[in-house]
Amino acid sequence: MQSSRKPTRYRQNRTAYLFLLPWLIGFFCLTLGPMLGSLYLSLTKFNLLSSPRWLGFDNYVQIFTDDSMFYHSLKLTFQYVLFSVPLRLIFALLVAMALNKGIRALGIYRTVYYIPSLLGGSVAIAIVWRKIFDGNGLFNHFLSWFGIEGPSWIANPNFVLYTIVTLSVWQFGSAMVIFLAGLKQIPADLYEASQVDGAGKTRQFFQITLPLLSPVLFFNLVMTIINSFQVFTPGFVIGDGRGGPMDSTMFYTLYLYLKGFSFFDMGYASALAWIMLVMIGGLTAIVFATSKYWVFYGDGKEEKG
Repeated sequence: MQSSRKPTRYRQNRTAYLFLLPWLIGFFCLTLGPMLGSLYLSLTKFNLLSSPRWLGFDNYVQIFTDDSMFYHSLKLTFQYVLFSVPLRLIFALLVAMALNKGIRALGIYRTVYYIPSLLGGSVAIAIVWRKIFDGNGLFNHFLSWFGIEGPSWIANPNFVLYTIVTLSVWQFGSAMVIFLAGLKQIPADLYEASQVDGAGKTRQFFQITLPLLSPVLFFNLVMTIINSFQVFTPGFVIGDGRGGPMDSTMFYTLYLYLKGFSFFDMGYASALAWIMLVMIGGLTAIVFATSKYWVFYGDGKEEKG
């Protein structure tokens, strides 16, 4: 019996590995391999024209001790994340709750609201956004109807960040769809029972909706934080590829890109990339560690960290 089972189990495992083979090839060749290569380059001086020259940790030392633009780009990126993440999640949740009212043609509305998430990261949309918030753009034209003369939002260092944040909030579709799926899993009888007890809409939201939706909120929060730290296209297009005006769009990924492909310092850019990886990983770990205090599941128990 044992000898007859082994070939069957072997064939099953072989079939499983065959199906996994495309992913394994992609992981080792397109993900793990380049990552290890980047780690090596981060310890070298490499300008794409000559062989890498070993430096050890000199790139990292220079970044933390003698690179003011590193801290500026880091601060700007954190500001972007601080504004864009909560606004996008709040807006996505509000729209999801509105669509959860049993309206007709829900699929059409869901598709329409999801389209910005598909298009928002493109160069074309960034160009359109730049035209909208230009000094003579559509937004200032709208303000002129009320006698308000708006500035050139993308040319003013005090406002350009918020125009990019607005673009980020406009891309709320993916989080909205996930919130909507979570809302539909909340039993309706909980709301009916709370109404019998005299609970209003506000109390229902904080006592029923948010606790039962917290696992979905947790997932959206993690994914939105990771995506927000990788903002690049809006800063590149709106800032003319140089982080302008006055480095007010010099996000971390844009600075990394300029170091690697404008100044041809691939070793330095690789070090910046690994710092970003560790930074995002650390923030994600913090969110996971704190989730046990605010993420709840259907059994009423908090997540065990």
